[in-house]
This record gives sequence, C-alpha cells and structure tokens, in this order.
Amino acid sequence: MGHHWGMDLLADLEARGLIQDSTDRDALRARIQAGQVGVYYGVDPSADSAHVGNLIGLLVLRRFADAGHQAIALAGGATGMIGDPGGRSKERNLLDAETLARNTKRIADQLERISRVPLVNNLAWTGSLTLLDFLRDIGKHANVNQMIARESVKARLESENGISFTEFSYQLLQGNDYLHLCRHHDVTVQIGGSDQWGNLLAGVDLIRKVDGKHVHAFTWPLLLRADGKKFGKSEEGAVWLAADRTSPYQFFQYWMNVADADVERFLLQLTLLSVEECRAVAAEHGQAPHRRLGQRRLAREVTAIVHGPEATAAAEEASAVLFGGSPAGASAQALEFLATEVPLSPFQSGVTLAAALAATPLASSLSDARRTISQGAASVNGSVVDEDRPLDEADLLYDRWLLLRKGKRNYHLLDAATS
Repeated sequence: MGHHWGMDLLADLEARGLIQDSTDRDALRARIQAGQVGVYYGVDPSADSAHVGNLIGLLVLRRFADAGHQAIALAGGATGMIGDPGGRSKERNLLDAETLARNTKRIADQLERISRVPLVNNLAWTGSLTLLDFLRDIGKHANVNQMIARESVKARLESENGISFTEFSYQLLQGNDYLHLCRHHDVTVQIGGSDQWGNLLAGVDLIRKVDGKHVHAFTWPLLLRADGKKFGKSEEGAVWLAADRTSPYQFFQYWMNVADADVERFLLQLTLLSVEECRAVAAEHGQAPHRRLGQRRLAREVTAIVHGPEATAAAEEASAVLFGGSPAGASAQALEFLATEVPLSPFQSGVTLAAALAATPLASSLSDARRTISQGAASVNGSVVDEDRPLDEADLLYDRWLLLRKGKRNYHLLDAATS
C-alpha cells in the first residue's frame, strides 16, 4: 500500500489529548487501521479569519494526510448563513451575502494553506437545495426529540433567549454535508471541537438512516488554558490566524507568554512534532522554566505553521530587539514588524540626538533628553551616540529605519520613508 497503516494514528491522537467524545472507539480504530480513510473538518466563515481554536482541526487533518489518509477541509459558505447554536448563549447576527463571500474566501485560503489538504465549500451542494427537497430527503429522517436532546440545543432552549427555527435546523445542514461527502468523496470520519458533538452525531445518524452505512466521528476537548479560561480569547479578543488581524509578531509573542503549565499540551496539540519530542522539550523546559525553552520552541513551531519560516524568524528577531537586543543585525522584515509594534514618526536628517529624542514621547524636553543621554541611557540603533552629533542618512538601517531607545524598554522608531 505504500503506507504504514500499522502506525496507530488514533493512539497518537489519544497521546496528544485530542480525543474527547467518539462513536464506537474500537470500530473507529479498526477502520483507520484497515487502510485509507476519508476524513473532514469544517469551519464556518462567521468572521473573516479562522482563529487558534480552529488550528487544532487543521493540524488533525494534516496528521491524517501525513499518515496517508484522504483529508478534506470544508469552508461553510452555506452553514455560515444559518449560524451554529453550539457554544453560544444567543442568536447570531446573520451576515449579508457580500460579507459572507469575503469571509469565506479568506477562510478558505487559510484552511488550504495551513492544513495543506483539498478544500470544499458546502455552498456548492447546499445552494441549489430546495426547501421541499430538504424537508423530504433530510427533515424526514430527523427526529426532533433527538435534536432537542443535543447539548448545544438544550442549553439554548433553557436560556431566556431560546433558539430560532433557523439555528435549530443547523445540525441538519451539517448532517447533510457529511452525507454528501460520504457519497461523493468516500468520507467516513468527521471531526470537530467538543462543542460540535451534537452536529457530528446528526450526520452519523442521517447517513445510517438514509444509506444504511456506519460512519464515524470524534471530537477533541476545546482548547482551554491551565487556568480554565477559553484559550485564544486574550483580553483583546481571539488570537487570529490572519496576519492583518494578529500580526506574526503578536502571534509569536502570544506563545512566548503562555503559562509553563500549558507548554506540553500546546506542543502536543498545536505542532507537528512527534509525541516523544514534545515530551522531551517539555521535560527540558521543566528543568529550568525561567529560560522559557518550551515557550520559544512552541512559538517557533506554531508561528512557522501559520505564517511560514521567514515571518517566524523576523518575529523572533523583532522580539529580541524589543527585549534589549541591538537592531543593527536585524532583517528588514524584522524592522517592519517593529514598525507595527512601537510608536513611529518621520526621520529628519541633520537633527542632533537630543533634539530627535525631545521630538518623541521618550523625552519631555531638550534638557530631559540631554540628561538621558549623559546618563548613557539613550541609544541609536543599539549604539550610544554623542549628543551633539547630527543624525543623518548614514545612521539609517536599510536606508530607512532609526530605532531610538531610552532605558531598557522604551522605544521610538523613526522612518525615513514617511519624511
């Protein structure tokens, strides 16, 4: 067969803590070991970017693909119009067609780039579905008692907001996706986060009733931090996979700052390192947590998966500069990352360092600037400069940037391109 099916992929997923609920576990294991299996994971375009919670699913797809299975990513162009009640206390605001189309395109690009597997959009087979066909072919097989018993629906029925018929029908559409992919792409495993369990079962039930086939599903636990908070929801909101929503620098920093208690699990679930290597890194980290070896390895691996190796190297360089390193050897991309993280103003040639400092928030006045310089607390691109020497084009890095630093952690970037 060319592939070593004997490698127990399910055991690997279990060791990573990636299986919470599943249909018959032994049948699932047997099916995966029997040969190539079709598996899919879907993301709805309710925002214009996927977030770190979706990263687990995209990487599980890659783990299946790397083991020789047929993995498919699904962008929910149709289901995104309806709104999934799972994990939400109230109805979603429905997005207009234009926003949905834009979101779908952006999310589809991310799904394809990160999971590296083929992509489908459920609008392709749902857009032409008529109401009567839906009611006859799918609705007829849907047991309302069962639908109401699903966790995601039950929670909403008991809440003051209730649930609309639209969101109630969501699980039928997702079930229909599974049926379509089972028939046309030989998919027999659907995966998702634990809040998707009800939707996954809806598909398993539908396929059994309509085609008499036994198919499989499993979920992973939602990503929570060691303190129990929902992961990826930082104070400012989610950690996005789009570079224009969470910059590669901020993304890298996010992982540099995770708690020691989270390092091993995040390495296991959010990187493609082997289980053995994840455990070895975590053990080495445990010997000297203050060195942050675990966080650094995590930040490198995850940022490279999402943004590529070049952006990862630049983010790491930018981070080294902001933590006291010299910008003199940094790449042009690292300086561009810095420009989005520190205050910026135009560079003017011929101005002394004291005058340049005084023109930024780093000094309150010319005399304050001179005091800072005389104490040796000011630097230009990491070097100390005499206060009376004028700054000119020769001081610029890449003929463009000049980084002023005051003390250990206060920065201001001058940009010759805006002057």
